[in-house]
Amino acid sequence: MLWEIEELDKISQSRPDEIKHALNKFFENNPDIKRMVIINAYLDKKISLSKAAEELGLHRIELEKQFASEGIPIRRISEEDIKAETAAIKRWG
Repeated sequence: MLWEIEELDKISQSRPDEIKHALNKFFENNPDIKRMVIINAYLDKKISLSKAAEELGLHRIELEKQFASEGIPIRRISEEDIKAETAAIKRWG
């Protein structure tokens, strides 16, 4: 199955909107996988806690509590996280 993912990645270079749409549909039908992808991206430092919360439709504090109860480590807030948090607050407000 790895080759399919690699090919989708290639296609996303020229047709990103179509691949994003397909992924959104996939995630709608598979919310547990979406959550795992987001958590892994957070753990791999590809996204901030605020971005993870936004992608999951949660407030950052709510996601932080969930992570704590699940034993998922919380990274200290970096300058990038502060900027992302500020942007998220503006979107929520």
